[in-house]
Amino acid sequence: MGTTQLETVPEPKYWHLKTVLSEALDTEFTVGEILPNERDLAARFGVARATLRQALEQLELEGRLQRRRGVGTTVAPPRMGVAVGTEQHAWPGAAGDDWQPVDCTQEVPPAAVADALETGTDQPVHLVRRSRTTHGQPVAAELLYIVSSAVPDVSAVGAPAGAARARAVLRELQRLELEGQESAVELGSARADDARQLDRLPGAPVLVVTTRYIAEGRTAAVSVATYRADTCRLTFGDPSGVEFHQGPERRAS
Repeated sequence: MGTTQLETVPEPKYWHLKTVLSEALDTEFTVGEILPNERDLAARFGVARATLRQALEQLELEGRLQRRRGVGTTVAPPRMGVAVGTEQHAWPGAAGDDWQPVDCTQEVPPAAVADALETGTDQPVHLVRRSRTTHGQPVAAELLYIVSSAVPDVSAVGAPAGAARARAVLRELQRLELEGQESAVELGSARADDARQLDRLPGAPVLVVTTRYIAEGRTAAVSVATYRADTCRLTFGDPSGVEFHQGPERRAS
């Protein structure tokens, strides 16, 4: 076969620079170290600042760098392993759950969630908001939608709002027998609310994990969990949860 047109296209300058920068991160910098400013980096590698920004953005997308408000661009730690789709089914809030309840309200879910829950488009459900941190760093934010019929006794709990009500709703949910759960993963962009909670810029890459919880032959709850794509990597079939995987020298590789 002849050479395709794509094969004749030269490698973009920023892509070559990304490779050079990646090697420098491995040999010259440690995790958490702040990179020199763009002007100095561009001068060092003999490139335009626009080319440098493209390379830095690609390294951020790959989880090698982090841009932090008020700090600058720092070398990121290795991505954290996040267990998804494990064989051990459990309701949110069960023992070993690392999520922290934030709030609970009654709201009408988005149309796609309402379809999964088989509720009316104007029927409110319990919305539990939770967050997840590791080593003091925010790694994920979750919206957990629960059909009202799954927790009919929550009105008797003296917790009108906040984290206390969220915990009460989760306790009632655990009274049901969980028959199964299904998870799906996709790449997305951080919305303003997610970005603020995860200490990211709006539009930053995120991993969205959607999980359906099945009880009594129907979907009782839907979780939409948004993870930082720059610090998390998804693992499958590993029930160990979120952990840092770092070498003894805490290098960026």
